[in-house]
Amino acid sequence: MSLLQYLKSRHLVEAVTSPDVEAALEKPLTVYAGFDPSADSLQAGNYVTIMMLAHLQRAGHRVIALVGGATGLIGDPSGKSVERKMLTVEQVRHNLEGIKENLSRFLKFDDPVNPAILVNNYDWYSGVNAIDFLRDICVNFRVPQMLAKESVKKRLEATDGGMTFTEFSYQILQGNDFLHLHDTYGCTMEVGGSDQWGNITAGTDLIHRMRGVEAYGLTFPLVCDANGVKFGKSEGNAVFLDSRKTSCYDFYQFFLRSMDADVGRYLRIFTFLPEERIVELERAVVEAPEKREAQRVLAEEVTRAVHGEAGLRQAQRATEVLFGGSIEGLSADELEGIFRNVKSGALPRAEIVGKPVFEVAAAAGMTASKGEARRLAQQGGLSLNGEKAPLDRVFGEGDLVEGRVAVLRAGKKNQFLLRAQ
Repeated sequence: MSLLQYLKSRHLVEAVTSPDVEAALEKPLTVYAGFDPSADSLQAGNYVTIMMLAHLQRAGHRVIALVGGATGLIGDPSGKSVERKMLTVEQVRHNLEGIKENLSRFLKFDDPVNPAILVNNYDWYSGVNAIDFLRDICVNFRVPQMLAKESVKKRLEATDGGMTFTEFSYQILQGNDFLHLHDTYGCTMEVGGSDQWGNITAGTDLIHRMRGVEAYGLTFPLVCDANGVKFGKSEGNAVFLDSRKTSCYDFYQFFLRSMDADVGRYLRIFTFLPEERIVELERAVVEAPEKREAQRVLAEEVTRAVHGEAGLRQAQRATEVLFGGSIEGLSADELEGIFRNVKSGALPRAEIVGKPVFEVAAAAGMTASKGEARRLAQQGGLSLNGEKAPLDRVFGEGDLVEGRVAVLRAGKKNQFLLRAQ
């Protein structure tokens, strides 16, 4: 199959600007995608763009990752119902460093034959003269066409007072980015999410008008789960690629929780697994859904790609701990993250150290009474940090990880996080 057909089979194509895109992709091109520096880490939703660029680089195309140091100061209105919060130059610079680190894990910037390229559009906008920009670039844009863009229509209908001129100008800047990359690197294609269609066509139109050649655009679907929830959000919070913002465990669990209806599609979008293997995993979903083999493979593949083997092992280890495994080697912060959704309680250190474990469990609120905790210990159902805690087991200073937390368990499943005050 052609590269375009292959990308379609991976759910990575929604629309193209020209039927010539299929033939164009069969020869080496220079292709770019943009990344908005609104945070100092990319999110799981950005991983679709990363996978697209990675597929293209593997296919022999030269790829450019553009980080919007200039456009990030304005904020892309695409897909937004209210104006984005303005960032300072210092905030954008800080965010740029984090995004550069993220991208370096997935794109081969040091490839000896076909290295990826990383650019920052602030480098060519910082010295631009406003009069020259209006005369040379803005003169090529027609207001009726700009107003017809879907992203503009949505913002004009917004309840926050409507679209500002700053937001309205965003498509001009992104279109000019494409022109600059075309002139500098011979870039002839831009890829992005379906919400970027208006911005992408602003660039293809500008190149055609000013250079008299055809440039191409390709969009991929915005990924949502079977319930229509935008991918990359977990309980209202973004899932980041930086382990300091989203732990390896939480990242792994996000993919492990994928619904049966979504997992096959996610395997095609977010991994390089061959179609034959994905079909096998989809069959397993039907034949033995309780084993969740497809979800496990998805979580392993993506966590390994994002956080490496060490990050995957950490996530798997944390999963084992949550289901009763040893906590040896885990930090207090890691335990806080793993057990943040389980029942917890806090006691002064003086009411923990030197006291019988069953009494501490009762005092912290793990059980309804001291009698219940005593019976639990007598029956062998109480454990401390993964080890049985009989009636005579006394809490030691070393049982508090970093002097802060300990993990109690009643039976096989009821976990409790104890915090020392």
